[in-house]
Amino acid sequence: MEINRVVRLWMGMENRPIKEFDEVEAQRRLDEILDDVERGQTVAIRRNGERIGRIVPEAEAREAEINQAVRGIKELRRQTKPATVEEILAWRDEGRK
Repeated sequence: MEINRVVRLWMGMENRPIKEFDEVEAQRRLDEILDDVERGQTVAIRRNGERIGRIVPEAEAREAEINQAVRGIKELRRQTKPATVEEILAWRDEGRK
């Protein structure tokens, strides 16, 4: 099982439906929406029937940042040659002499 799914299950965020509010209702019920987000609920805001944005719990935003960083690291690894154990040890010891 992928680690992100395990984290989402553990945090109770897996398979939770997204609540949706139109912009007027969202303005009236902002306190309630923020309480929902604080409890892990993602909330979508609609204007003229179209989703224009989402308010996501901090854990989901952090997860997205982590996923982007991992993709960047994987891309960097594809662009560089692998290092040998000897090279890694030399880099470690470089400033110790």
